[in-house]
Parts: sequence; structure tokens; C-alpha cells
Amino acid sequence: MVAKITFPKRTEAALNYNEQKVQKGKAVCLAASGYMKEGNELNFYQKLARLEMNNELNRRASTKTLHVSLNFDPSEKLTNGTLIEIAGHYMEKIGFGEQPYLVYKHEDAGHPHIHIVSTTIRSNGSRINTHNIGRHASENARKELEQQYRLVKAEHQKTQRAGSPKISPVEKAVYGKLETKNAISNIVGAVFTQYRFSSLPEYNAALRQYNVIADRGKEGGRIFQNGGLVYRLLNTNGEKIGVPIKASSLSCQPTLKRLEERYTANSSAREPMTQVLRQKIDACLPHAQNLDQLTKLLTTKNVFTLVRKNSEGRAYGITYVDNDSRCVFNGSDLGKQYSAAGLQNQLKRTDGQEEGLKPSAINAGNAADNKDQKLHKVAVQKAMGFEHKQQNLIDALLSAKEQHDNVPGSLLKKKRKKKKNRDNNF
Repeated sequence: MVAKITFPKRTEAALNYNEQKVQKGKAVCLAASGYMKEGNELNFYQKLARLEMNNELNRRASTKTLHVSLNFDPSEKLTNGTLIEIAGHYMEKIGFGEQPYLVYKHEDAGHPHIHIVSTTIRSNGSRINTHNIGRHASENARKELEQQYRLVKAEHQKTQRAGSPKISPVEKAVYGKLETKNAISNIVGAVFTQYRFSSLPEYNAALRQYNVIADRGKEGGRIFQNGGLVYRLLNTNGEKIGVPIKASSLSCQPTLKRLEERYTANSSAREPMTQVLRQKIDACLPHAQNLDQLTKLLTTKNVFTLVRKNSEGRAYGITYVDNDSRCVFNGSDLGKQYSAAGLQNQLKRTDGQEEGLKPSAINAGNAADNKDQKLHKVAVQKAMGFEHKQQNLIDALLSAKEQHDNVPGSLLKKKRKKKKNRDNNF
């Protein structure tokens, strides 16, 4: 379990953040401790009024609001009752057990987590000391709760994130399904922290499979000139849609400067996985006749392939995203034969008849195409046979041997004597 504590300046802001999620169906209010009614029976103003009642008792305090998020491992399937118990025990252990607080369960991320909103002002007007509460009281409470409820330890989660490329499943962003910023934040956070890329195009290749793109703006524009970066959603046609989100506003801070700092380290870190990706491509090549078929076959190997084409539809570049190793490679980085031009040359040599290969050995799934090729071949052979017969008839009619008796001798073309090859032997 990972606990995060913040102290918003305004109680209304913290409460409004959670209530908006409830209105959009992305969260639910599980409990209201210190209230006269259940959480689902209270409206926004009733929830706020109870917290503000305490806050009004202390005019001197600058920070009066406590906002906690308790995050659990994706493998943990906790019931609402268990989440309420954990929240109650946690608040008691950090000294907020007697305070009024609200518990919200959020359902807009790949892992289960709850948010708790409370006040730091007691009913007698005194303020709870929150200095180093995260380092001391919260850490001790976390460890005790992990043992009591047999939760995945925070240290294990951090080690797993640092040492393993495996991450929680990320869904493709669909415009309008989730709030734009939240949808982008979930995807960018996963790709930025877990994938290994050495350039912005490679980074964007990994993002594109989730319908997100990092955009520097036009070259002459303000964003580009200032070294800025925004993130946009993409529709099914790959077109930008929705409002742009600044990189600096996202929690993982995936700015252009931070991206560029990772390029060199990522380039060397991904080297051990090059041979694995080459083997996946080599396994699919004999069964593909073009780049589109190769792209589809590579998806069965958990490899997303981005083919770059010009305005005429010709492929000039290719990028591979190996979702098993979380490594991104430009085609030429794997070798010339794995670039767009190299692949097209290999596919031309193995497209069927040029090398005398059987069509079934190339693509067993294209039986109809193979049948058409056979019929075409037979038709060509028949046509060639007919032309050969015609040529024999013409040769027979025009042959000098058949006609020389009716032609005067003076008009007959004399045969040229063949010169004997003389070898000069010395």
C-alpha cells in the first residue's frame, strides 16, 4: 500500500475534486465519518458545511485541510467494506480518528485506490500537528496495515516498478469516455516511466498505440520555440482531437527536457533486447506478402508496428514497439534488413513465383489468391503454347529448305562457310 498526503489550501477544492468524479461515475463516496447521515445521502454543501464548521473555530491556521490517497496493488481485489475499515484504521493511527472525514473510492485508474478528505482543526479549535506526519505517523500506519490486511508492501511495489518492465494494463484512450486529462495522464505515466526510447518519434510510436501523441507544435510556433510540449488525444483516423494538455501539468512531468535526458540511457539499456525483436520479425516474415500483413502478424507477438508513409502512400520508415520488453526501436537500429526498404525488398523476393516457392509456403491464409495465381499461370502457359505452334507453322512455310526448288539458283542465298577456330599454340 502506498500512502500520499497533501494539504490543499481550500477544503472546497479538495472536496470538489472528488465530487466531480462522483458526478461523472468515476468515483463513489463510501463513508462519511462524523456526519449524521451516510455519504450517499449527503449533497456537496452538506459535506462541505461539516468540515467548514471545524475550520471556522481556528482563524489563524493556514492549512486546515487533509487530503490522503491510499493506493493498492492491481492484484489486490478489496471489497468496499474492507476499504472503509482500512481508511478508518489509518485515520486513527495518524491521529485523525475523531475528526470528520469522507472516504471516496476512485475507479479511473488501473489500480484500486481511495481518497480521504478531512480537517486538521479539532472540535475545540486546536490544530492537529501535521509536521512530518507522512514520514512518521503515516509510514508506521502503512506498515501495520500491510501486515494486518496482508497487503502488498510499498517497498515491493517500488522495486517491481524499477526492476521490471511489467506494468498495469493500459486501455486505449477514447475521446469522451474519460476526462481528457485523466485519460492522457494514465497512458503517458505508464509509457514515460516504463518504456525505453531514444527519440521523440520513438516515444510517440509507443503513445500512438494508445491513441495519444506528444506534440511540439508548429516549428514557428510559440510552443516549439520555447521548447514546450503538449499531449493530445487521437481519433481512430490518427487525427488530433480534444484540448491539448501541457506536459508540466501531468503528475510524472513528461516534459521535452526530461524526455531528452533519458534518450542516451535508454538507448544503451534496450540493446540486450534487439536480438529478441529480430527473432520475432524473422518468424513473421515468411508468412507475409506485404508490410500490412507483416504488421498484423507482429501484433500476435505483442509488437506494435508504426509504418511511416509519404503523401503518395509509399513507406519510408518503420518503428517497432515491443510491448513484452517495453523497448522501442527504429527499423534501421536493428539492421538495414529491418528498415522499411529492407523489408520491402525481402517481401518482394518471397512474394511467390520469383523464387519458385509454393504459394502455400508463403501464406496459408490466402488460398483464394493462390488459386488465382495458379489459374493465371495455366492461362499464360496455354497462350505461350499457342504462340509457339503458330511460330512453328510460320517457320515451316517460310523455310528455305521447303521452297528452294521453285526459286532460281541465282537468288538463293549462299551459305556462309564457318570459320575454323585456330588456336595459336606457342
